[in-house]
Amino acid sequence: MAESTAERVRTVVEPVVAAADLELYDVELAGGVLRVLVDRSGGVDLAVLGDVTRAVSEALDADDPLPGRYTLEVSSPGLERKLRTPAHFAAALGKKVRVRTVAGTEGERRLEGELTAADDDGIVVTAPEGERRLAFAEVERARTVFEWGPTPPPGAGRRSRQKVAAGPRRREAK
Repeated sequence: MAESTAERVRTVVEPVVAAADLELYDVELAGGVLRVLVDRSGGVDLAVLGDVTRAVSEALDADDPLPGRYTLEVSSPGLERKLRTPAHFAAALGKKVRVRTVAGTEGERRLEGELTAADDDGIVVTAPEGERRLAFAEVERARTVFEWGPTPPPGAGRRSRQKVAAGPRRREAK
């Protein structure tokens, strides 16, 4: 079986990313954009992304696994991460996820809940309606859902913003 373009890119890029003490999260090729997603414990910053972008670009130029022109983007997977591989799902256990199933899959097509199990065959999402097992072939797309902290009550923090905007107030001497 022939190796796919994404797999060839992964083969070239993975050692470069590992040398930068990063994890290769995913490789996406869509249209003319090659997206390389990297991560590490504690996240990545712009300086790290800049350094690894240069190193990945040099490795791709030397090996040339992609025919034609493309735009290289090196980024973090972000707070709401796409889940595509069994490893992605395993890493997201215990997190809130949003899943869309392929057309024709029994049950609701959209599901949101906690990812409570993941193995080589599929996942289990526990939602308020109950637990649902899905094979990977039934998942059209999935991503983690970032949950913001509680919403502050109306007007909370308004006073501090006004002080910053207006600057300190001084009392005039009479």
